[in-house]
Amino acid sequence: MQNSDQPGYLRSLEQFAERTLQIIFSYDIEGNRFIYLSPAFEQVWKKSRSSVKANPSLLLDSIHPADKEYLQSEYQKIVSGEIKKDIEFRILLSDGSVRWLTLNAFIDDQALGKPLLTGSAEDKTEQKEKDEYTKKFTAKKNSILEILAHDLAGPLNNIKMASALIAEKSQVNEDPELAQMIAIISNTSERSIRLIREFVAHEFLETTTTHVIKKRVDIVEKFNEIIGEYKTSADHLGKTFSLQCSHEKIYLQVDDIKFRQVINNLISNALKFTPDGGQIALSVEDRQASVLFSIADNGIGIPARFHERLFDKFTNARRKGLKGEPSVGLGMSIVKTIVEWHGGSIWFESEENKGSTFYIELPKT
Repeated sequence: MQNSDQPGYLRSLEQFAERTLQIIFSYDIEGNRFIYLSPAFEQVWKKSRSSVKANPSLLLDSIHPADKEYLQSEYQKIVSGEIKKDIEFRILLSDGSVRWLTLNAFIDDQALGKPLLTGSAEDKTEQKEKDEYTKKFTAKKNSILEILAHDLAGPLNNIKMASALIAEKSQVNEDPELAQMIAIISNTSERSIRLIREFVAHEFLETTTTHVIKKRVDIVEKFNEIIGEYKTSADHLGKTFSLQCSHEKIYLQVDDIKFRQVINNLISNALKFTPDGGQIALSVEDRQASVLFSIADNGIGIPARFHERLFDKFTNARRKGLKGEPSVGLGMSIVKTIVEWHGGSIWFESEENKGSTFYIELPKT
């Protein structure tokens, strides 16, 4: 940009570009050079504009290795005429630190009569770190809630069943006071179980009322976090957990919080219908165009008569768990809805007394 002989609105645009915290740029693709690069670049990238103008390849060297292929793919889409918004990627600075950026770009072939890659980039590192912190502890909270609900509801249900047995055995005594105490124990246990499950259901359902906000995340890292919470309580839950992934890192565009709720709900169902000593196995498989997830257990399985109606909104396929846990949580209809919001599909295979496996396939878009 040049200051002389420019109309007022162009000078205003230049002043904005010079002062904004966003990186404003215009890149001559054919000439392999920057027409313009705003001062914010130096604050974010920790490189001088002159060095990058002299050697644009320095930018490529800064891109995080795990994001280079993704960024190259997005670049090709822009060159082909697409307008891309909120492309999220990382850069590595010379001090070893990582910065998260979002890019908005398009091809302008009108300004100078040749294709210019024009757009803006913004440093989102601080916001990203806050989001990750929030998501991490939201997911941890949900896992712990489900674990606590299982640990608390199970013993309370045992107390309820024991009180029913005592009531039956004590009928011969015809002691009204004893019968009243047993009834109090039974009713209190039942109310406590219902309260626990309703509380967990409310916490799960709360996130389904918000909009889907997709971000590019390492899904393997997220699954390790989820399974880690359950593994720490494996002894208390009486189940063995495992996770198998086809790659060390698999990136996917998902609403992290909602998708974790789906996985937590499927694990919760596996817990309810798998006896102590059983196994719950999760897997993540990168299929290039999509990612396939599975949650398998060797529990009691789903009766064939429930298969067709399992995902219905008002299904009669809901059952109590092996320890009397009521069927609450997200509900399979909402699970299916969230998966479909992500452009994916969900299905299952199950046979009575041989366990169940739920599959989710999401496109890599």
